Amino acid sequence: MPGGVRLTMTGDLEKSMKRKFERVAAVLAAGVLLAGCAAGRIPTQPKPEDTDQFKIVLAVYGYLLNRHFWDTGEYAAVFLQGDDAEVRALTRQFPGHVPPIKPGYRADLRPNLTPRDKDSGRPAMILSVDTLEATNGVAEAIGRWYAGPAVSGFYTFELKKSGGDWAVESSH
Repeated sequence: MPGGVRLTMTGDLEKSMKRKFERVAAVLAAGVLLAGCAAGRIPTQPKPEDTDQFKIVLAVYGYLLNRHFWDTGEYAAVFLQGDDAEVRALTRQFPGHVPPIKPGYRADLRPNLTPRDKDSGRPAMILSVDTLEATNGVAEAIGRWYAGPAVSGFYTFELKKSGGDWAVESSH
């Protein structure tokens, strides 16, 4: 059974390569930790809330939420196409917002129709923000709203950093 021997050798080779890979990965991980410890700290990622990108996105969402696109009362929710940290920060910044702010995954989306709130079945609006990399204390972003093909649009924004915060300087 030469074929059976070959499979056993291949299996042994795979096991050997896997062990070598695991050793190399362990050595690299230890090196990263030691480098951090040598600098007097364990390396960590900054909290998303502390990054300029996060603050820029929040500033644009704040601007859009203050525009009151939903004053006619026909929308049951405002959905954000952001991550959970952004949604949490904005619900803290706009407590009791009417309509309520919800994460985008709670929207019922169908092509060429108004988005609907999964909880109530009523029409809803979606807000989204795209940003470019900030340079020299200036950033550009696009803020969009969508409530169906006939109710959609966008603004372009220029933001400036002041201290640790970002503020909208202009919108078009």
